[in-house]
Amino acid sequence: MNTLAVHPSVPLAARSRAETEPATRPFVPGPHGTHITVRGLRKSFAGQPLYEHFDLDIPKGRIVSVFGPNGCGKSTLINMVAGLVPMDGGEALFEGKTLRETQIGYVFQNYREALLPWKRAADNIRYALRLAGRTRGETEARLEELVRSFDVRFDLNRYPYELSGGQQQLVSIMRALAPEPEVLFLDEPFSALDYEMTLFMRDKLQSIFQQTGTTMVLVSHDLEEAVYIADRVLLLTRRPTRIAAWVDVDVPRARSAATLADPRFVEIKARCLDIFQREVPRH
Repeated sequence: MNTLAVHPSVPLAARSRAETEPATRPFVPGPHGTHITVRGLRKSFAGQPLYEHFDLDIPKGRIVSVFGPNGCGKSTLINMVAGLVPMDGGEALFEGKTLRETQIGYVFQNYREALLPWKRAADNIRYALRLAGRTRGETEARLEELVRSFDVRFDLNRYPYELSGGQQQLVSIMRALAPEPEVLFLDEPFSALDYEMTLFMRDKLQSIFQQTGTTMVLVSHDLEEAVYIADRVLLLTRRPTRIAAWVDVDVPRARSAATLADPRFVEIKARCLDIFQREVPRH
């Protein structure tokens, strides 16, 4: 599989259903409003279990931040659900559909490797639309729409290496959103950016979410960022990884720098930190 954010097909080894073995239990759908349902997920590395019989329900039309200790498999989790890493067992469905039947987008942590260096920034975005089967006219119209939506003020006819890190990651996000995916996965998308650009990108992502309502699953190693962006925070334990808690972030959008000092935001962040410190050593 290439590293494009568009997901037209998935290799046999990376299908979300473990097709090489029979299911050990019937698939139980998630509650009303669930978008992604994961059941019986298993994954080991070097004989050491990472996930064992792991179940997960991701709500539709919400941003979920995944937060946990180093080595708990945050990125591995979304990579398995997105079909980039094979599961050892279990399955994931998207409103009852398989991954092959679902349009997803993916934003990688390393923007320097995610974009095609021999294509101009605009052509990186066009390529995603072409893979999604859009006509030339539809592609150009969608590109113009994205430029307006993201308020792009730099030249998209430049090559990736001619752009700053923040500009490259903005192009990566535009490319991932171009085919209008049902789900957008983001793997620590701001970790390689400076603080000023990180703040800008957080707000830009929030703005796009408010416009589209796309279900988003974001992995973060920064608790403040995880809470700031999310509608719900998924807190994970050490391996073998379990769900420590779900924490709702009932802070109004649009959020801003003032949100960081809001008493409710501070309270939620403190609760997440308390759960993290209490649950992580236990596992």
